[in-house]
Amino acid sequence: MKKNIFYAQSGGVTPVINATALGLIKSAKKSKNFFGKIYAGKNGIIGALKEELIDISKENSKQLDSLKFTPGGAFGSCRLKLKDPVKNKKEFQRILEVFNAHDIGYFFYNGGGDSQDTTLKLSQYCKSMNYELQCIGLPKTIDNDLPITDNSPGFATVAKYIAVSTYEASLDVASMAESSTKVFILEVMGRHAGWLAAASGIIKNKANDPPHIILLPEVTFNSTKFLKKVNQAVKTNGYCVVVASEGIRNSKKEFISSSSDKDSFGHAQLGGVAPKLASMVTNSLKYKVHWAVSDYLQRSSRHIGSKIDVEQAFQLGKKSIEFVKQGKNEIMLTIKGKMKNGRYSWSIGHTDLRNVANKEKILPKGYIGLDGFSITKKCKDYILNLVKGEDYPSYKNGIPEYAKLKKYLVKKKLSKFEI
Repeated sequence: MKKNIFYAQSGGVTPVINATALGLIKSAKKSKNFFGKIYAGKNGIIGALKEELIDISKENSKQLDSLKFTPGGAFGSCRLKLKDPVKNKKEFQRILEVFNAHDIGYFFYNGGGDSQDTTLKLSQYCKSMNYELQCIGLPKTIDNDLPITDNSPGFATVAKYIAVSTYEASLDVASMAESSTKVFILEVMGRHAGWLAAASGIIKNKANDPPHIILLPEVTFNSTKFLKKVNQAVKTNGYCVVVASEGIRNSKKEFISSSSDKDSFGHAQLGGVAPKLASMVTNSLKYKVHWAVSDYLQRSSRHIGSKIDVEQAFQLGKKSIEFVKQGKNEIMLTIKGKMKNGRYSWSIGHTDLRNVANKEKILPKGYIGLDGFSITKKCKDYILNLVKGEDYPSYKNGIPEYAKLKKYLVKKKLSKFEI
């Protein structure tokens, strides 16, 4: 009997996570003699716990094709850390019950390091219960902090958005600096890894070009050095552009912007670096400052999608089906980048889930400028290889046309479960 597929999206979404979903769906449909039905979890792994399975077969094919151009998580995502199956089996027992009730034999979890940990734990639990389930991790994170894979789907498009936004804002500030704003600060995501803040540096071609200061989590923040650098940039150029990662920390390893609130994974809630930096500049240097937080705008920026990013995301979904048919299990798919004769190319491989679960890849020292406020040519070249090329969605009346799914749920067979 053919087993069914369960695919789910996890964690903070990206501009291209739905392209991965489409690659998987299209490839699985072509292998209908191998697989049964294709289900998607409503709101990630919560869909498995609540027995809320979206029947992909009931979706309009045209709307499914539009997933390649649609940001957000089309089936719903979540931030939910499952409890340790050794200490508390309740959630894992429930997932197994749901999977058994709906003949699920293949589990694909599309997420970052925490999500890969969930995939691994679920696989190990099912093995201990003699339930056959092939578990595959699909990489996704705008932070680009997954190890082993050369880059993570979603990063390149967001990097492009940040670089372009920094460039355009810089032109605005420069034009008004004589009589108005002298300093502009853009806050971008990045808890422990500064890949996104670093992306702003690809627009810098000359020493005095913006961004004049890039603040990275990998470099200890020093307010005295920062203010001195801001003042120097204003004196030299007439204005200063700063791009700051939300995860910058002081000498005590404390987040500049952390709050007492925690998410379900135990991570401190970040956000608010830009206004704090602005206050420092205003109070100490008396310059007029404007700041902005890219926040959800950056990770939903599909309208400016990197062609390579979209294609990598799509092919990862497609390739995952091939690996399952080959009998692969407990792996996360990876991207392998290569330079030959000055040209960038890439291929798809895989690694054991143990190599990526709960692990992070930070910006290498060789990618950070000696002054601690810039990136090196090596870093710039790495990012430029990923952001090249455009992949625009279709437009109607000036607005992008994004997928509108019905999300029909299959009939429940089990009793209600409280999360």
